[in-house]
Amino acid sequence: MSSFSNATAAVEACLANIQAHNDTHKIAITVMADDALRLARNCDEAAGRGEWLGVLHGMPIALKDNIDTAGVRSTAGSKFFFDRVPDTNAPVVDKILAAGGIPILKANMAEFAMGGTSQNLHHGACRNPWDVSRIPGGSSGGSGAAVAAEMCVGAFGTDTSGSVRIPGTINGVVGMRPTLGRVSNRGTIPVSAAFDTVGPLAYSAIGTARLLAATQGFDPHDPTSVNRRGDDVLNGLTDGIKGLRVGVPRGFFFENVHPDVAVASETALSVLEGLGAELVEIAITDADEAPEQYRTLLHADVATYHRERLENQPELFGEDVYDRIMLGYLTTALDYVTAQTFQHNWIAQFTALFANVDLLITPACPVLTPSAEGADMLATTKEVARFTMPLSLALLPSLSVPSGFDRDGMPVGIQLAAKPWDDALLLRAAVAYQSVTGFHTERPAILR
Repeated sequence: MSSFSNATAAVEACLANIQAHNDTHKIAITVMADDALRLARNCDEAAGRGEWLGVLHGMPIALKDNIDTAGVRSTAGSKFFFDRVPDTNAPVVDKILAAGGIPILKANMAEFAMGGTSQNLHHGACRNPWDVSRIPGGSSGGSGAAVAAEMCVGAFGTDTSGSVRIPGTINGVVGMRPTLGRVSNRGTIPVSAAFDTVGPLAYSAIGTARLLAATQGFDPHDPTSVNRRGDDVLNGLTDGIKGLRVGVPRGFFFENVHPDVAVASETALSVLEGLGAELVEIAITDADEAPEQYRTLLHADVATYHRERLENQPELFGEDVYDRIMLGYLTTALDYVTAQTFQHNWIAQFTALFANVDLLITPACPVLTPSAEGADMLATTKEVARFTMPLSLALLPSLSVPSGFDRDGMPVGIQLAAKPWDDALLLRAAVAYQSVTGFHTERPAILR
């Protein structure tokens, strides 16, 4: 689905995949079939007049269900908001529509975006299109799975601890966490204002770049938005990476990694070197402490947002989500300030590193895709997000790119990161990598 000259046909193909697979995979919470077909006809009529509606013209798009859609149920995967219907779109949705994009479904997710498994108790356990017995990652599991199952062509999730990058790698697609403040968060149900960002997913880095290009921009009504003109992420996408210095942080980021993931990661390093990048071994201190310090800040933020619900209606939370949010409710001021101090030093360390390298590379997820049955949400989230959480703590833009398959045929990926506002460089590197690898062209067996 690379061409949208016939938007109606693209939407119909996505709807057919939803019809065929959603009952078993629980990827879509709400399907917007009538609206999608209407918008597709508008795109085709415009094309017939020689008009191009924008960079997303005719692209069917899935939206994580914590992103507000006017007149369409937006639940945040929760029981609290099970029948919530917003009156207005989130700004990111208005930008999608203005660029010719076609919202087609609201994607399943971890309840309140709290967890890496997306085994939602209220809307059904979302499953991985590559293997229905596996998780799709989280918290934007439905967004990643929707792209993988071709229920859409592009998708948006929200990334706090890795909630776009993890579903990206586990579903074999590109998942990007943009620089904080680059895309408006207004109209999304938050986890943490300090770490949340809306992020795009697509099979190709070029498609991901188009999604970001359409939705970025300052929002004066969003206190987390930054009034800074970023680089044109579509300009120079195919310029390659010859001469770029890519930092390889051995130690924590390459330790305790499954052998299949390790092999794919080392092969990816060779690919980047073959493309003309210079690999630079770098040392990152205190990395093993970063995930726990990050969780201290995150859990306190989310408990603050949900305090009234925790105190007045705790029974409406899923048990695992309640337990995780309560970790923040019990966080002490001393622990919080200690974590803040760690973060300040952590950011300073990366600022110094990026004076000598252009990009960083790590495995995206250190383990093979976990089974859905019996997966403990807290433990699984810690494990799958082990390498994404530290980069969130450093406030770095980063993305996951498909880098191969494990012994069971499940996707694995690498994680690339850049300094803040170098999103264009990050996407350029992903495009270069995909230009000589074909992992993103593979599809799950359910589509063959």
